[in-house]
Amino acid sequence: MHDTTALLIELGAVILGLGLVGRFAGRIGLSPIPLYLLAGLAFGHGGLLPLKASEDFVAVGAEIGVILLLLLLGLEYSATELVTSLKTQSRSGAVDFVLNATPGAAAALLLGWGPVAAVALAGVTWISSSGVIAKVLTDLGRLGNRETPVVLGVLVIEDLSMAVYLPLLTALLAGVGLAGGSITVLIALGTVGLVLYAALRHGRLISRAVSSDNPEMLLLVVLGLTVLVAGVAQELQVSAAVGAFLVGIALSGEVAEGARKLLTPLRDLFAAVFFVFFGLSTDPADIPPVLVPALLLAVVTAITKIITGWYAARRAGIGSRGRLRAGGALVARGEFSIVIAGLAVATEPRVGPLATAYVLILVILGPLAARWTEPALRRVRLFRRPGPRADPPPGHERIADGAGNGARDGVTVSGPAEGR
Repeated sequence: MHDTTALLIELGAVILGLGLVGRFAGRIGLSPIPLYLLAGLAFGHGGLLPLKASEDFVAVGAEIGVILLLLLLGLEYSATELVTSLKTQSRSGAVDFVLNATPGAAAALLLGWGPVAAVALAGVTWISSSGVIAKVLTDLGRLGNRETPVVLGVLVIEDLSMAVYLPLLTALLAGVGLAGGSITVLIALGTVGLVLYAALRHGRLISRAVSSDNPEMLLLVVLGLTVLVAGVAQELQVSAAVGAFLVGIALSGEVAEGARKLLTPLRDLFAAVFFVFFGLSTDPADIPPVLVPALLLAVVTAITKIITGWYAARRAGIGSRGRLRAGGALVARGEFSIVIAGLAVATEPRVGPLATAYVLILVILGPLAARWTEPALRRVRLFRRPGPRADPPPGHERIADGAGNGARDGVTVSGPAEGR
């Protein structure tokens, strides 16, 4: 069979398969990410039917997928929102880092994988999945809840931290010494600061230069600019993902909205290819030996994320039920964890199987935690509370605390119903 023919057949089968498993995931209320990873494991090295003709194309598509993931993420935030989040959520972000990066680093060191793997695995366990969490909050009707801005604030801090973390990890994986790594981080910090300043002061000019009434021209300009900047960032060892993220931040207003609508289908396609590629590069035989560590790590970091959300929501003055919902919403890990592991596998291949198993567990557990953490713990507290307890009027407790209002003991304050 001709190479091009084999490529088309394999690629068509992969994309069609992704569409089918994505539709199935939507019907059962599950994120498609674990199914994409399983598909990659099934057809990768050591799988049922290895893909050979399309492997190089899928690898390039995976790189584009990462770039588009970060670009669309940057388009969600304005420079003003990022600066505001840095001011209001910095302490919660620090607690988030300590509680959730430490278990990953400790696990890598206990397994004897060394300091570079510890830095990589710390990132895997630290960063929550913005995509999965946003979808879960939408599905549960919680976008109007008082705790939701807190959740989004923590996610913004994590996303912005990637602008420092990814260049540092890239430098360590490349074997660059302390001095070289410090220079890389300084370049990344300087670039982030410059982009934020330009976006704050001259965001309209930048958007006007990119803007076009023709959707085709807007798509080509934004996509071309993003890939170009990502390539330059990669050359400077700042990470292509960070370059794409900064392009998204620099665009605002109608340009950002138009680019988001045009690029979202491309993002979804190539992001799916990226998850499949990560599965393709992982041998399924390597996963069973790391299932127990992955499960233990998932349990520990699910608890630490719940504590993170509780702390952040408490600082915002939100009641106990809203705090539990915030913590449960942050549990899911996904695209960023896989991006970090994908960077690390070339130098530290042992990170890949553990990260795959870990993400598979938490991308399934995350939506369940978001839905059931608050009612489950509330029932436990009611069960342990001695003596009879008068029930509130029907629906009154939900209204009083559904959006985080009136949650202090003995205080009843009316607030918007959950999900408004």
